[in-house]
Amino acid sequence: MNAKAATPTAAAIAGPDFWEDACKHLMKKDRVMKRLIPQFKDARLQTRGDAFVTLARSIVGQQISVKAAQTVWDRFAVLPKKMTPRNVLKLKVDDMRAAGLSARKVEYLVDLSLNFDNNSLTLQRWDAMEDEEIIAQLVAIRGIGRWTAEMFLIFHMLRPNVLPLDDVGLINGISRNYFSGEAVSRSDAREVAAAWAPYCSVATWYIWRSLDPAPVAY
Repeated sequence: MNAKAATPTAAAIAGPDFWEDACKHLMKKDRVMKRLIPQFKDARLQTRGDAFVTLARSIVGQQISVKAAQTVWDRFAVLPKKMTPRNVLKLKVDDMRAAGLSARKVEYLVDLSLNFDNNSLTLQRWDAMEDEEIIAQLVAIRGIGRWTAEMFLIFHMLRPNVLPLDDVGLINGISRNYFSGEAVSRSDAREVAAAWAPYCSVATWYIWRSLDPAPVAY
């Protein structure tokens, strides 16, 4: 993954109900999954259950290391009494910058907070919407690109068939597990993932585990 958050707390919501069926499908269809899945049988995808926090964490973690992202988030998260859009809008820019956020990320977090606070996002309809419809809404927000939107679909919406081809970890993991470390193209990745459908999110999660055994969540 490009940037990852820390392991979820005990309060994290349980994983998706399709997980066992997905694992059976993947182990039957794919030789690498047949090897990987049993290694991590007690871990699974989890969600924090908060759409705003998931997106805010992803913005904070853009273009920096996992460790740095966690450090900045920990500093930022204690500024408001509770991490809500309205409370973020009340923060002083200088305080946000002092927490380690760049001027650009401060702008992105403010824009995200405004979109949530003024109800411009159709959150109540997302469960009934297709993946690409949700992505289209999210990428209209400053600071959110397709990769961030796809992470949201995987980690918050628990959508089963997301293939984040812009994710460095996924491409590196496919290279290592399927091509003996040789460089792979997006086309190569799509060809490998053809066997994963309709559970590309689950397969991607196990590819990430092959690179970093510790489960992560946004």
